[in-house]
Order: sequence, then C-alpha cells, then structure tokens
Amino acid sequence: MTTDATAAPVDPPGRWSALIVLALAMLCGMTTWFSATAVVPQLRDAWALSAGQAAWLTIAVQVGFVAGALASAVFNVADRIAPRRLMLYGGAIAALANALLLVEPGVAAAIALRAITGFALASVYPPAMKAMATWFKVKRGTALGIMVGALTLGSAAPHLVNGLGGLDWRVVIALTSALTLAGGVIAEYVGSDGPFDFPRAPFDPRQAWRVFSDRPVRLACIGYFGHMWELYAMWAWFGVFFGDVLTRQEVAAPLVGSAIATFAVIGIGAVGCWIGGVLGDAWGRGTATMVAMIISGGCAVLIGLVQWLPWPVVLVVGLVWGFWVVADSAQFSTVITELGNQAYVGTALTLQLAIGYLLTVPALWLIPMVHAAWGWLPAFALLAVGPLIGTLAMQRLRRIERASS
Repeated sequence: MTTDATAAPVDPPGRWSALIVLALAMLCGMTTWFSATAVVPQLRDAWALSAGQAAWLTIAVQVGFVAGALASAVFNVADRIAPRRLMLYGGAIAALANALLLVEPGVAAAIALRAITGFALASVYPPAMKAMATWFKVKRGTALGIMVGALTLGSAAPHLVNGLGGLDWRVVIALTSALTLAGGVIAEYVGSDGPFDFPRAPFDPRQAWRVFSDRPVRLACIGYFGHMWELYAMWAWFGVFFGDVLTRQEVAAPLVGSAIATFAVIGIGAVGCWIGGVLGDAWGRGTATMVAMIISGGCAVLIGLVQWLPWPVVLVVGLVWGFWVVADSAQFSTVITELGNQAYVGTALTLQLAIGYLLTVPALWLIPMVHAAWGWLPAFALLAVGPLIGTLAMQRLRRIERASS
C-alpha cells in the first residue's frame, strides 16, 4: 500500500478475507431480528395472537433497536468501544433474549423480549459497518453493500428455516439464537481491524445532534429515512401477503410456500446490495440510490395490481421488489463514512440508523390496518411515499456530487 500522501488511496491486501469474516458475523448476528416475525403464522395459533399482537412482535424489535441506537449515539458508545467487541456484547444479549421465547412467557413478556433483542442488535449492526470501513476506501460502497447484503440474508434466514423446519417455531427460535451468538464470537475472535482506523473519540453527547449540520450528510439521511419507510414493512408483511395469494389460488401448503417465497424475496436483496454498491462506486451515491428507489417504489404499487394474476407472476414482481428495495441501503451509510466527522462516524451511523428504524414503526403498524380496511393495493402503495421523498433528496445530493467532481 502506497505511503505517498498525494497518490490515490489503495485498499490493502487481506481486505476481502476480512470482509468475508465480518459479513459472516453480520449474517449470523442479525438472524434474531425476524426470528419471531417468520413464525407469526404458527404463533397466532399456538399463542392465540391477535393481529395487533402479531404486529407488535416485529414492531417491538424496531422500537428496541431505536432505543439502543439512540443510547449508543448519545453516549458515543460506537466510537468509544472497539466495534468488534461491541458486536460480541450485543450478539450475546440478543441471543439470550431471543432464546427466552422458548419458555413461552406470555404475549406481553414476549414483546418485551423482542424489544430487548432489538436494543442489543443496535450494538451489532452499526459497529459492523464501522469495522468494515477500516478496510476499504476505494471500494467502500461495494464493501458496505456486501455487508448489508449479509444483513439481508440474516433477515431472510428465519423464513427459510421456517419453510424447511417442519413449521416448528421452536426450531426457528433456537437456531437463530445460536447463530446470533456465533456472529458475535466470529466478529471478536476471528475478525480483525484494517489500517484505515477511525480516531478514538472522547465522550461528547452534542455530537449526536451535529450529524445533520453538513448538507450532504443531511441529504443522505433524508434519503435513508425514505428508504426505511418502505423496507422493513415490505420485509415484514410480504409473507402474509403472499400467503393470502397462495390461499386464494388454493395452492397446497400455503404456509410453507409463503415462507420459502419470502426467503427468496428478501434473500435476493443480498445480490441487490452488492450491485447497488458497485453502481454507487461507479455512478456516485446519488444516482445509484435514485435508480433503486424509483424501481422499488414502482414495485410497491405494481404488486398490488398484479395480486390477482397467477402466483408465479406475483412472485416475479416480488423478487424484483426485493432486489431493489434494499440495493440502496448501504450507499446512505457510505456517505456518512466518507463525508461525516471521522472521529464520530460510529455515532453518526448509529443516529442515522436510529431515526430510520424509528420510521419503520408507523409503517409496520399501518400496513395491517390499511389492508384490513381497503386491501393490499393501497397498503403497499402507501410504502411508495418513502422512495419518492428519498429520490428527491438524493437528486440534490447528486447535484452536489457533480459540482464537486
């Protein structure tokens, strides 16, 4: 690696193997996020869940993550504790909270455990992104895309386990708990830090709110917020939607078919994240994110229109949606690592994620209500509002990128 200060930066040897380790840790660590959501159809019967209680099993994770991320941002935790060590702590707590669902503690306690899981995962996701950024400067968008792709596969994994595991919800919970703990162990004891380390920051709670003082960072955050309005609501409710499609068309074993289809729809987003990173490095963050949001927002409307067509057609639209709905995710974080205050990158990433995940809560809550009142078409079309706002913000960021090039 060159030491000439005037030369173009060069990513160091060993970066791809380090990325594989961190991506594996992320994939395993985040599996508990959707562990309960994946088995909602079984829990509805086993625990006699209402529609509102079922929704809160997912919403509680989002709320817990927001609380954990805000606490981390205010106390600069992600910039004061080594990121891989923080991943170990967060993974261990999330695994324990998730595993306690196996004792069937009751709906209220289960929702509380899901909130604790989300709180702990705030110490897995942002630190993983920061740890990876120490290995890349030239291809950082691609590398961050691969990391978010790992998160995407981790989110999809419970649906695959559910589809292949005999529909026993206990298998899903036990396996995802073990995987999350393994993710933390891999990060701490197998992973390593790269040469592009971020400076260790002193405690300064004011830094949490200075994230938005820089215009490009502020625009990237607005784009991310629009993206998040759509993403998790789509991931959480696609399985229920597709199960309705299969049931209406009298397809055999609709629960199994829906679980496997949902794994495919969410999982294909891992490839989308990689492609989104490549496009971000080649075209600029503004252009790449705009393309992704225009396509995903269009699919949010289109899938409601095609729901009455044969189920393979619906699945194809779902796969396109799943590919593009998350393809832009890492590029918003890449802007933070490139343009944000380098001493508080962890804090900035954490706050960006906190507000973004907070916006997922009303979206998750509204989808079943709108569906019950008016059907799937307006329910999913509501999600297109987020990509629309995000596209407008990133159009302005693209102008800044072009002006500075």
